[in-house]
Amino acid sequence: MAMERAQRFVDALAKLEERGDLEPLIALFSDDAQVSNVASAKVFSGKEGARRFWHEYKGTLQQVKSTFRNMIEAGARVALEWETQGTAHNGAAVAYEGVSILEWDGDRIRRFYAYFDPHALGLELTHGSAPRTEVPATTPA
Repeated sequence: MAMERAQRFVDALAKLEERGDLEPLIALFSDDAQVSNVASAKVFSGKEGARRFWHEYKGTLQQVKSTFRNMIEAGARVALEWETQGTAHNGAAVAYEGVSILEWDGDRIRRFYAYFDPHALGLELTHGSAPRTEVPATTPA
């Protein structure tokens, strides 16, 4: 199946967005994963870092749904072009689009990074523009 890795990620993300079920998504990440996006000054490390990253993602939005326009797999890399719509906890509508790059090591994600315009999220959802730092798995976010 040509898009197996991409589809596994998309299905796991849907479980998080629809039901708040974090575990299927976290199970995809390696023990030494690096997870981040352009709105975060942090790089989250390891499975626990991935857990914090995705917990914050879901916690930021009251309702959220991502749709995928393009899914591209090339060897150990996956590129996903997406659009996300939802509602922030303050009731504000949120809509933004971007691209996520996933680097796989076997059947686990070694690196996840999302590119999008953080201003599209609105000021209440941005994390500022501090220099990028790595967050070890044992350090609280």
